[in-house]
Amino acid sequence: MDNFAGGTAVPETELDAAELEVPARILPVAELHLHIEGTLQPELIFALAERNGIALPYAGLDELRERYEFTDLQSFLDLYYANMAVLQTEQDFADMTRAYLERAAAAGVRHAEIMMDPQAHLSRGIPLSTCVNGVASVLATSQEEFGISTLLIAAFLRDLSEESALEVLDGLLAMNAPIAAIGLDSAEVGNPPSKFERLYAKAREAGLRLTAHAGEEGPASYIIEALDILGVERIDHGIRCMDDPDLVERLVDARIPLTVCPLSNVRLRAVDTLADHPLPAMLAAGLNVSVNSDDPAYFGGYVDDNFAQLGAVFELSDFDKARLAANSIHSSFASEERKAELLDELNGGDVAHA
Repeated sequence: MDNFAGGTAVPETELDAAELEVPARILPVAELHLHIEGTLQPELIFALAERNGIALPYAGLDELRERYEFTDLQSFLDLYYANMAVLQTEQDFADMTRAYLERAAAAGVRHAEIMMDPQAHLSRGIPLSTCVNGVASVLATSQEEFGISTLLIAAFLRDLSEESALEVLDGLLAMNAPIAAIGLDSAEVGNPPSKFERLYAKAREAGLRLTAHAGEEGPASYIIEALDILGVERIDHGIRCMDDPDLVERLVDARIPLTVCPLSNVRLRAVDTLADHPLPAMLAAGLNVSVNSDDPAYFGGYVDDNFAQLGAVFELSDFDKARLAANSIHSSFASEERKAELLDELNGGDVAHA
């Protein structure tokens, strides 16, 4: 088998660079870094607020949108958690999930690994079963309805205690929740991965896959901790690895996936502008990078928007975009059979034209 420069192997059926360069096509991709609560569009926030009799602190859509100018990760999180107040019932969670899948299908997403923050809902008095069952009820038929296979990831808030996370994981396991993996998100600085060593050990014992946010605002050392202490298989964000050449070499050699979110990084001031983003350098270094939307309702773009803006700023070739798409598929927790289906779609050129 041949390898893309991104560090992922592709099957022998892969087309060469010339054949892949078909203009303006929508690539089949796997979205690996997506917070379902971050897909709440302003219109849906107002609709759910009206349905549930919740008074919002915004006069209208325009005032809410004005608050989407963030200075850092924490300024985003403040609004992100406040808007979750409209999620009250299983139907609310289902409607949010269905809206994301409909938009994601149009963006070329064929497999999605969706993170949910159960602690953020429990703290509001929403039962674990309500948020889990609401999201899972839609994911159960996502492939039939939208052509998107899905997995659910329980993400834990790193600015809360490990004891809280362990209690929630126990609850998820006790209810046999349909989760495939755990993740680690929220405020990174001051909350190193090592804080959650027992949580990840327990999840591993339960047979769950492991990923964690690291190296977004936090230092490259957090990526090392996530690998060595938590034993994660995948790093969410990971852009600060470029500060440590030895770490880059390690990540390339081990083909560790990095789920990069370019528009998110710009909106949260992790990088100043998209032109400053390290994605091209990461690809050139041979890192296994994929493109994801993170919290698309807040950061101005779904996966196709991220690809379009990257293509415009960096003049990525269609071959580069196909390489990123292949990386996303290989880096997913999907079954080998599903990965093969998606790679056949990508490599066979059975792709819609924009």
